[in-house]
Amino acid sequence: MTLTRFSGKTVVITGAGTGMGRAAAIRLSREGARCVLVGRRQAPLDEVAAEIVAQGGSTLAIACDIANAADVEAMMRQAAGENGRIAGLFANAGVLGMFKPLAETETADFEGLVSTNLLGTFLTIKHALPHLQGGAVVINASWTVNSVMPGAGAYAATKGALIAMMHTLAMEQGARNVRINSISPGIILTPMADEVLDPALSARLAAHAPLGRNGTPDDIAGTVAWLLSDDAGFVTGQDIAIDGGFTLGGPRL
Repeated sequence: MTLTRFSGKTVVITGAGTGMGRAAAIRLSREGARCVLVGRRQAPLDEVAAEIVAQGGSTLAIACDIANAADVEAMMRQAAGENGRIAGLFANAGVLGMFKPLAETETADFEGLVSTNLLGTFLTIKHALPHLQGGAVVINASWTVNSVMPGAGAYAATKGALIAMMHTLAMEQGARNVRINSISPGIILTPMADEVLDPALSARLAAHAPLGRNGTPDDIAGTVAWLLSDDAGFVTGQDIAIDGGFTLGGPRL
């Protein structure tokens, strides 16, 4: 049975050119969503848009730096279109930064991560909210918040802040029937992950997961679609781990 949970609805996906954002956009489009693809680089967005259109979907690709408040505000107005509404937001965009011990982490390392992961996500949600009448937001956090990957301390700090922000937003926006949740993906084989995972480390991490493998972007897309849909209409303020059980029992490295 083909799902049509998002028929006639507009959903914004940041970081949509690759990885989890791309997979979510394709999944949502197949369920009827008009997907607004957002990212820093136009070319990858256009490639995803072409794939969606080839499958009969509707999409709009907008290059935008989410750390720039004016650009984000303008992007959301364009995304909302003629009816001034969006039904959902997958605040997915983020960067890993350089992996290094916290004792060796410099101010500039933190500034880059905070600018995109924290400030950029905040601005994305802030400027989406006026266009959300009901609907839902899903924030992409990380398994590193509740477990440990040595060298990822600065990255994990920004992701932990996102979960704290998610909890507050869920309380503040509940009266408007706007649901705010987050996901904490585990080891997901994306182009960004490929920058830090060599094949030996990837295999070692997969061996620690009860399901015996690392995840793929498609493993994330289904949960994102559910959280954004009316099927999760009584779910808010929650962080959902999507990690194949990797973090069971605490740190695994």
